[in-house]
Amino acid sequence: MRKPANWLQLVRFALVGGTGFVVNVGVYALCVHELSIDYRLAFVLAWLVAVTNNFALNRHWTFDARAGSVRFQAIRFFVVSVVAAIFSFLLLTLLVESAGVAKVPAEAVAVAASTPLNFLGNKLWSFRAG
Repeated sequence: MRKPANWLQLVRFALVGGTGFVVNVGVYALCVHELSIDYRLAFVLAWLVAVTNNFALNRHWTFDARAGSVRFQAIRFFVVSVVAAIFSFLLLTLLVESAGVAKVPAEAVAVAASTPLNFLGNKLWSFRAG
């Protein structure tokens, strides 16, 4: 993290993550409150929408990885995202079931808590140069 370019990537990742966060929590809230979908299924649906958004933006803007194989990067991005999602899902469930936190705030905390894991996995593996 000593190079300024790494900090710029982190800022871009955070901005992309911000859009993904809004998409994720928005879809989650819609599913839970308007469609009466169980919060665990809503988590999965919201994650699928957000991960698609985040892959496209991170590939083209954050990591400028257009030269690499889309399929290869997508698979790696998906693997990193699944690992982070498992962590996030476990935290969501803990917050809702054990701590009594409301579902939408719990989702927001869980998604935010997985951000460092996502960044490191994607920078060091999914979109690694060369």
